Amino acid sequence: MPSSLPPVTGRGAQSGRVPQRFGLAAREADGDWLDEREGVDGAPARLRTTVTLEKPRSILSFNASPDIPFDRSVNAYRGCEHGCIYCYARPSHAFHDLSPGLDFETKLFAKPDAAALLRAALARRGYAPAPIAMGTNTDPYQPIEARFGITRQVLELCLETRHPVTITTKSDRVLRDLDLLAELARHRLTAVGISVTSLDPRLSGTLEPRAAAPAKRLTALERLVAAGVPAHVSIAPIVPSITDMHLEAILEEAAARGVRSASWIMLRLPHEVAPLFREWLDVHFPDRAAKVMAIVRSMREGRDNDPDFFTRMKPNGVWADLFRQRFRKACARLDINRAEDVKLDCTQFRAPERNGQMSFL
Repeated sequence: MPSSLPPVTGRGAQSGRVPQRFGLAAREADGDWLDEREGVDGAPARLRTTVTLEKPRSILSFNASPDIPFDRSVNAYRGCEHGCIYCYARPSHAFHDLSPGLDFETKLFAKPDAAALLRAALARRGYAPAPIAMGTNTDPYQPIEARFGITRQVLELCLETRHPVTITTKSDRVLRDLDLLAELARHRLTAVGISVTSLDPRLSGTLEPRAAAPAKRLTALERLVAAGVPAHVSIAPIVPSITDMHLEAILEEAAARGVRSASWIMLRLPHEVAPLFREWLDVHFPDRAAKVMAIVRSMREGRDNDPDFFTRMKPNGVWADLFRQRFRKACARLDINRAEDVKLDCTQFRAPERNGQMSFL
């Protein structure tokens, strides 16, 4: 059923429910909040973004997942102001007794010591370099990066130590670090992927309310290519009956800008993302909400989400086969994905000392 309340403007999620799977206390909307949502005293108050400084003991995270092509990552921030309704990182906010919905977009955490912690990790005896992935959980170039510059500090350290690093983002703010990325690319130490889900700025503004407009992301890809930075376009995620009609056009626009590497990921709805996404559908696309979810379930063995290793990133069924064929045919027509995969160089790594001096041993 469509929501009886007006949509939350400027944000992706429509509510701030706290999940019950951790035994956390439920939050109930009281009358005052409903009055505010319904604009009894005028326009609803805008939700403000707050940032808490986090002091973790470590910053380099390792994984052994068979479904992703990297084994380590750095996340400079928790939560993401971009507010993409489909973001699979939303459930992580529940570990802080916060909502994967509106809290995830408005109550952010920054890790100002990230570069120092990474320096200590790279200096450990026996450390073996492999590409560090940034942007695997929340976006390293979300708006607060302009204030904190943590991603830039990490890139500076990677250049200093000649450590390979990859970036995934949906923001043209990546261009603020084009100087570092171009120099890293010159040493075969970086590659950048930019996610583009549609070419419709109005749709993007609903689906990803505070991310860069599609045209800005495409321009960023073009400038990365011109600077010699290996650039990749990711159509991620594809939302059936909402964004899939843009698949070929996105590839055409990326190819026209010199991009020769592309991929796609089908919508995933782990844990609290599923009810948040359903709520978003009811508010913004009530006419096709049932159809969208029926297609999603048809590719996930009748479930909203497939959490299993080896299959969670591989939707199946007629619809999945159709999207694969469309993607492959478009790539073949546009000469995308024919170039050799970018191989980042791990042999140049120079371990730092904790005091900032370089070790050549």
